[in-house]
Amino acid sequence: MNAFFYGVSLQWKMDIRSRTLLLTCYLVPLLFFAVMGGIFTSVMPEAKETLIQSMTVFGVSMGALIGVPPSLVEIYGSKIRQVYKSNGVPEWLGFFTTGLSAFVHLFCMSMILFFSAPLFFDAEFPEHPAAYVVSLVLFLVVTISVAGVIGLMVKDQSKTSMWSMLVFLPSILLSGILFPKELLPNVLQVIGNAFPAAWGYCLMTEAGGWMENVIPLAVILVLALLLCSIGIRWNKE
Repeated sequence: MNAFFYGVSLQWKMDIRSRTLLLTCYLVPLLFFAVMGGIFTSVMPEAKETLIQSMTVFGVSMGALIGVPPSLVEIYGSKIRQVYKSNGVPEWLGFFTTGLSAFVHLFCMSMILFFSAPLFFDAEFPEHPAAYVVSLVLFLVVTISVAGVIGLMVKDQSKTSMWSMLVFLPSILLSGILFPKELLPNVLQVIGNAFPAAWGYCLMTEAGGWMENVIPLAVILVLALLLCSIGIRWNKE
């Protein structure tokens, strides 16, 4: 238990001095929301119906895929890992505390979007708020887990940034938050379905059946956690 609290305390100290966390979890998503929210609702008034969901998908994908991998590289590719070992902290705790920290910050950012979008852009609240929150939590966990794969499998900081962008860009462009997925060629639609953003957006907008969207997210989550466990063992060597 002492090791757990030590890991949480160390993660908290890292969060306080992290500019990446501030940029990716708050500043960039909220700035994108402030600019694009006005553009979307002016050009396409019907965008008000899904503005909360689309901006949340962007913010969560940005914060997780761009923000989490560098934090994991900082832990497992530096002396911080030795600090964990010397204090009896399990190897997996670095991944857990990083993911938990990202979850808390991105959930807070999502709630800011949830309450400010109707206020500033007359966006519509989700029809079923409780179901929306559950969907958001699932989307957060899956996206953070995918980000964990990048941070644990790619040890070089520059390559981590490259892989993060390679996952982030198609996640946003092919998810349907900028334009309907139906406008894309079938091949790109299939590629887009490989990323959690597409299913998370459908789940939060209640497009399609509940299980129809949950099952693909669950599959991605299981695969991501399996790869994360391999990455943690790999970093032990």
